[in-house]
Amino acid sequence: MSAYVIFVRETVTDDQALERYREHTPAAREAHPLEPLAFYGAHEVLEGAPVDGLAILKFPSMAEARAWYMSREYQAARPHRLQGSTGKMYLVEGTDAQEQ
Repeated sequence: MSAYVIFVRETVTDDQALERYREHTPAAREAHPLEPLAFYGAHEVLEGAPVDGLAILKFPSMAEARAWYMSREYQAARPHRLQGSTGKMYLVEGTDAQEQ
């Protein structure tokens, strides 16, 4: 049953901190199965305030998405993201879970 992590980056506050975040995140991706579905490409805000960027990551399950987020590898990267940007992160269960 798939799950998705959705990042909404509202503003960039420190480019160097975000670069450090980008340097740390490959270790978390390598340690946990995920598929990037959208990754800070062109976007259009249809409702709400403008945002700097969005990313959507697909995981095999809610448990695996949580394991990625709580992993030592991602937790090492996370402070750099928080220092370098403002935004929100969501975890949502996929519709295939509702079909079961």
